[in-house]
Amino acid sequence: MTATIPNLPSLYEPFSTEAKWQKFWEDNQVYKADPDHAGEPYCIVIPPPNVTGRLHMGHAFEGALIDSLVRYQRMKGRNTLWLPGTDHASIAVQTILEKQLKAEGKTRYDIGREKFLEKAWEWKAESGGTIVNQLRRLGVSVDWSRERFTLDEGLSKAVLEAFNRLYDEGLIYRGNYLVNWCPASQSAVSDLEVEPKEVNGNLWHFRYPLSDGSGFVEVATTRPETMLGDTGVAVNPEDDRYKHLIGKTLTLPIMNREIPIIGDELVDPTFGTGCVKVTPAHDPNDFEMGKRHNLPFINIMNKDGTLNENAGEFQGQDRFVARKNVIARLEADSVLVKIEDYKHTVPYSDRGKVPVEPLLSTQWFVKIRPLADKTLDFLDNQSSPEFVPERWRKVYRDWLVNLRDWCISRQLWWGHQIPAWYAVSETNGEITDTTPHFVARNEAEALEKAKSQFGEEVKLEQDPDVLDTWFSSGLWPFSTLGWPEQTKDLETYYPTATLVAGFDIIFFWVARMTMMAGHFTGKMPFKNVYIHGLVRDENNKKMSKSANNGIDPLLLIDKYGTDALRYTLVKEVVGAGQDIRLEYDRKKDESISVEASRNFANKIWNAARFVMMNLDGQTPEKLGKAKPTELSDKWIISRYHQVIKQTNNYFDNYSFGEAAKGLYEFIWGDFCDWYIELVKSRLQKDAEPASRKVAQQIIAEILEGILKLLHPFMPHITEEIWQTLTQQPAENPQCLALQSYPEADNKLIDADLETQFDLLIGTIRTIRNLRAEADVKPGVKITANLQSESEKERSILTLAESYIKDLAKVETLTIQTPEITVEEKPKINLLFNSIYWRTFLTIFVVISALITVRVAVFVGNTSLRLPIFGTFFELVGLAYAGWFIVRYLLNAKARQEIFAKYLPAEEETKEAEIETAVTEEKEKENSIAGVVGTVQIVIPLTGVVDVEVLRAKLEKSLSKVEAEVKSLSGRLSNSNFVDKAPADVVQTTRDALAEAQKQAEILQERLGTL
Repeated sequence: MTATIPNLPSLYEPFSTEAKWQKFWEDNQVYKADPDHAGEPYCIVIPPPNVTGRLHMGHAFEGALIDSLVRYQRMKGRNTLWLPGTDHASIAVQTILEKQLKAEGKTRYDIGREKFLEKAWEWKAESGGTIVNQLRRLGVSVDWSRERFTLDEGLSKAVLEAFNRLYDEGLIYRGNYLVNWCPASQSAVSDLEVEPKEVNGNLWHFRYPLSDGSGFVEVATTRPETMLGDTGVAVNPEDDRYKHLIGKTLTLPIMNREIPIIGDELVDPTFGTGCVKVTPAHDPNDFEMGKRHNLPFINIMNKDGTLNENAGEFQGQDRFVARKNVIARLEADSVLVKIEDYKHTVPYSDRGKVPVEPLLSTQWFVKIRPLADKTLDFLDNQSSPEFVPERWRKVYRDWLVNLRDWCISRQLWWGHQIPAWYAVSETNGEITDTTPHFVARNEAEALEKAKSQFGEEVKLEQDPDVLDTWFSSGLWPFSTLGWPEQTKDLETYYPTATLVAGFDIIFFWVARMTMMAGHFTGKMPFKNVYIHGLVRDENNKKMSKSANNGIDPLLLIDKYGTDALRYTLVKEVVGAGQDIRLEYDRKKDESISVEASRNFANKIWNAARFVMMNLDGQTPEKLGKAKPTELSDKWIISRYHQVIKQTNNYFDNYSFGEAAKGLYEFIWGDFCDWYIELVKSRLQKDAEPASRKVAQQIIAEILEGILKLLHPFMPHITEEIWQTLTQQPAENPQCLALQSYPEADNKLIDADLETQFDLLIGTIRTIRNLRAEADVKPGVKITANLQSESEKERSILTLAESYIKDLAKVETLTIQTPEITVEEKPKINLLFNSIYWRTFLTIFVVISALITVRVAVFVGNTSLRLPIFGTFFELVGLAYAGWFIVRYLLNAKARQEIFAKYLPAEEETKEAEIETAVTEEKEKENSIAGVVGTVQIVIPLTGVVDVEVLRAKLEKSLSKVEAEVKSLSGRLSNSNFVDKAPADVVQTTRDALAEAQKQAEILQERLGTL
């Protein structure tokens, strides 16, 4: 019976495929964590996005990184939990709701707190899930059954417990302190919610007269309206210009209030005039100075940014309107000295987007030093947590060292209401700075405490403020797991394994989590902190709303598919923590980067279709493991296990981009472009059965392995192909997401073989390139001559001769040692064959002959004295001398014979060498050559292409390109064009010139090879 052959559609359609598997994974709770499951626990908590948010490229990038890591660890057999959730975003939500009320002509006070919170929860139910649904489209493998919200019942309980414990330990207090006040949101904001911006402003100089009429001092300020609240002027006690004035008083202009001149070492004598006005209620440095010198604290500001009754005639004016009016009054009173242009930094509220106002206010604070010091101890003595990249450790440490007390109260209604109740019956029904308060877990508990102190008739009112959002977010790694209860989740998954976050929230969030966790759990909340970079736009600029250069990830998902976007974002990471750049065409809403990843998905899809069509309906499991015998089989198995080893190593070291690129090169290059091509003939029905079976086993095994290796990056397409390849049943199928990640077998890795195959691939690729350069038609088979001085290389090429012939369309292949050309012959050989050398040899032979004659004469003369023999030897000697001269002096060939043992072997005459060189040059004119490594490749073109026609074609193309280069160069050398044309037009012209110059270079090289 013929097996049913599983089949994939001819085209990969990502949209229906991705939606299908996202629904399947969620409906079947594939990623539901179980604390009783086997395996080492591995937990990541999602950095909770604001409930008001929408998916942006930063979310997509971070989600792709975390999901790749989580999927990898799950397939490695870890007991994995990725816990999702959102943050309630106090200021952002309240701003949305107050805008809606304003459109109705109302304020929150008109409807009251209860109704306002009802509207907030209604908004959350209707619109608060937007970003969660968008995150689902990324295919993230989170446990949705454990989704948390920072205002849900469990997390609210954790917040109450944390606040009460810190208060009872003396680490939370209520006090009058200078805070960053945002007039737009009318709330205090933390130091971390303040964004410094450099602005072009002014420095105003004006005089404060001495009260005794003996003169004046000149001060300078960037905020002249605050002079209404001045309570002193400070100078450096070592400043000779002013130290005699310390202790005297000044009369404050406009307000006519006497204020002292004080000496303080923190005054910089070189700044401005060396005299600084002191406004303790409106400047952080002045606040500390005011405390040191017991100066009065006069607040002139209302919470909406207008001036209050302490500002005199300017009461009710907006702070910036008042600034202009104060300057005008100082000028009218002849007190204003000068106005200078001054570039300086102004702190802006990250929430309200307006300059913050340092404001004296009664707020709740956390004593940060004990928490920070404990966290520093973990870092310094246990290297916990570990940062990747390491450089962020110092940034994190420096922040912990310099932290000030944390203002945790916000003048909002949406959030965790501060669990403090005031005995308002003791202060005429109002909450004042002196009203007694009781911190408790609920009102009943607070009332019991209050009755014990003030009796049964005491009346309580809860603090109207809410806690800073970061207070609840700081508890996130353990509150989401059930703390303060000792749950099974908390016992199993805490501390979490890895935190993946951007560098911009190290201070906002990372430090707060470590401080809270260190205090409440005695452990750091995560073992590792992987800090990633930013996604930059096509111009390498940071994406931001103000720059309007964001790229909508959903738009790219709709165009190219989720897997393509995910893979692009991860693949672009080069080195841990580095920013990535995303190519994007804003006019067409297209990205060549994401398109390339979509093409990669199509390549995998088509390769999978080919493999399955050649397995006779069998699965990888049924086919079994192969025992490779052929060179190509051993090579691809070695490469496969090398890539497994490499990918595992990259994942373990957070080298996500390197892992993705390594898989790309193996899948597209080694497997698809080379191995599949090499085994096509072996997969034919009439191929030798044993060889065909091995080829089937290998392509099936490696395809399944590729799907597993790639799954963390591209989960949807790999799941779809794997289901078909392994023929999973329609009911209760297994999931690729839950399969084991491949493990490398080092015994199957052969580095030498891979190096040898690199030479083979390079040779085939070079032959193919030479064919293309010479315009050899695809169906035409050629002759190729491979030359190498290395016996090892010749042996490799000989073993792979059939591969070269098959893939490079070579009919006749010669593999040999290169012949030495005229140019390559040793210069000494040319010298030996020169006219000068031959003349020298002739003279040498003549001298040798004369010496021989002389010896012969001597012998003859001696022999003449002997009876009978004299005449005989004389005759013989004369005959031999004559014969020697004729034989060896007059014959060139004979001369070479007699001196052959003294000269280098040389069989060709100069004339023969010239003739050979001419022949070789003639052959070269009809050949094309290339080099790969040390292998020389020569392809004769005679009979294959018309070289002259090809040369003419190339020369014509070169002339056209050179004309274009000349034209473009002329435009760019024209200053009128460069200066007046739009910048994008000039850049396009520059790009076109560079491209034309490159084309010209290529054409010249091709002509040079003919």
